[in-house]
Amino acid sequence: MASPLNNTTTSDQEMADLERHDCVERVQWVLNTPKPPGLSQELIGTAVSWRNKVPFLNMQSGLKHELFSMLKATFPILSWCQNYKPNQFKRDLLAGLTLASLCIPQSIGYATLAKLDPQYGLYTSVVPPLIYTLMGTSREIAIGPVAVISLLLSSMVQKLEDPMANPIAYHKLVLTVTFFAGTFQAAFGLFRSGFLIDFLSHAAIVGFMAGAAIVIGLQQLKGLLGITHFTNKTDVISVLKVVWSSFKHPWNPYNFLLGCSFLIFILITRFLKEQKTILVASHCSSGVCRFSHTHRFLTKADKHGVNIVKHIKGGLNPSSVDQLQFDGPHVGELAKIGLIVAIIALTEAIAVGRSFAAIKGYHLDGNKEMVAMGFMNIIGSFTTCYVATGSFSRTAVNFSAGCETAMSNIVMAVTVFISLELLTKLLYYTPVAILASIILSALPGLIDVNEACNIWKVDKLDFLACIGAFLGVLFATVEIGLLVAVTISFARIIVVSIRPGTETLGKLPETDAFGDVNQYPMAVKTPGVLIMRLKSALLCFANANFVRERIMKWVIEEEKDSKLRNAEKTIQIVILDISNLMDIDTSGIASLEELHKNFDSNGMTLAIANPRWQVIHKLKLANFVPKIGGRVFLSIGEAMASFSI
Repeated sequence: MASPLNNTTTSDQEMADLERHDCVERVQWVLNTPKPPGLSQELIGTAVSWRNKVPFLNMQSGLKHELFSMLKATFPILSWCQNYKPNQFKRDLLAGLTLASLCIPQSIGYATLAKLDPQYGLYTSVVPPLIYTLMGTSREIAIGPVAVISLLLSSMVQKLEDPMANPIAYHKLVLTVTFFAGTFQAAFGLFRSGFLIDFLSHAAIVGFMAGAAIVIGLQQLKGLLGITHFTNKTDVISVLKVVWSSFKHPWNPYNFLLGCSFLIFILITRFLKEQKTILVASHCSSGVCRFSHTHRFLTKADKHGVNIVKHIKGGLNPSSVDQLQFDGPHVGELAKIGLIVAIIALTEAIAVGRSFAAIKGYHLDGNKEMVAMGFMNIIGSFTTCYVATGSFSRTAVNFSAGCETAMSNIVMAVTVFISLELLTKLLYYTPVAILASIILSALPGLIDVNEACNIWKVDKLDFLACIGAFLGVLFATVEIGLLVAVTISFARIIVVSIRPGTETLGKLPETDAFGDVNQYPMAVKTPGVLIMRLKSALLCFANANFVRERIMKWVIEEEKDSKLRNAEKTIQIVILDISNLMDIDTSGIASLEELHKNFDSNGMTLAIANPRWQVIHKLKLANFVPKIGGRVFLSIGEAMASFSI
């Protein structure tokens, strides 16, 4: 009769054999995976996804249904206007009128900042918002000219043509840049290349916006102080030199007093509104009263030395197709400027749109947004508009005013058009100092000190990109600021890619999980076994030697530590967890082969755990798996079990 102890021993042995058999079977799961999709299959898959997304390419249903689906995909307004209700229009009407009251003076001011005639800003607030309403997916975003894009255009295009000496040629170049910007934006969306705008990181945008806000503010000193001769440069040093030299000449204080008074009034009104002590309606009524009382003075303001806007050309946007310059000597430069402006405009618009979409709880289609922005700027370049995008300040006003859909953009555009038709004579007497104060009042929203501090707290390298963009814009040029930010961001990517980290793993008590022994001090190392994880998505020619040397260094250090501790076992098994590794090239495979040879010559065994699909496929093609005895496992636990550890 067998004793219970012998039965227990036999049962444990059977369980161990069964577990080992299961482990061997699971190893085959890893080694016998099907062939992963290649590059050609991925491209075909992208084309198929496009076929499914573009209805007219998929003719499985009726032609009429497909045609309507195609129209709804191209023009989202056809989807939401079917269920549009009168109470929604009421809210959109109020929001649109509120937008127009802010948009008209801002548009004139931004056109001046772009060194264009005032009507260009108003034109840009008519056609692009209408096109966006037809094709865009955001319900809250307010379309029109913005300060940063206006600054970009004026600072870059004036290097090709002086806006003061030859304004007509300058205007033509700006319209051509607008066409190129729209073309690039539409192409990004159509070819699903939105990742390009991600090269400008969040930190870089924060620094760039802050630097641009200060530069824009300094540019407004020309209107605020009534300076006649102002520098074309945008850096702080040049602007302050001009301002300082202007004080040596006689100047009229009325511009400064009028602009500062209006700026203080705007800031106080905004503060009171934030405190909810007065209503928007009372702002409008009191503003109208003040305007009517001061109108007679303002009509004589130019006689007192106050600079005024003067003539603004009214009427519908004229055609500008014949003004586009595709055969001049500056086409290459204009295309480059168009690309830069396109990326900045998209970055700002999509960031604004996604922020408010998240608040309302709906998804914003980034590719459709790019297509909408692109076509509105292409058509805008045909109708005397310069580059338009989503404005954060006006979008916030639109949202606060209770907009329901993009119909508020239509209301705003119609209101601006009516102003162009009927009210340009009233705008004739608008003081330039007041326009400067309106632009200055919008700038604090571009400077996010709290976010900069948060970036510093979370990631110092990210902050380096932020401060690089800020200082580059402030003390050099807008292009230099962007270049510094992108260079720092790329340098970070390259450093992380060519010098990836590795970590030593240990088993977490009372679990089957393995974690970094530095992150989890309670993790227990197994004697005689070194478990390492590679912290890189790619093992390639750029980092293969670094990774191999780093792993060998870890092994040597572990060996020394074992000898110092007089441990019974030195390292006999090295398990390399490559779960983070998404792809590998021939240089990476060669480095693994060299590691295997070094370990084998020192009496150590190399095992691979948790390889990804592309990686294990390439390792099999390179005959690396047979070289290490087929020791490729589904997990670290499986590897440990296979060695009976």
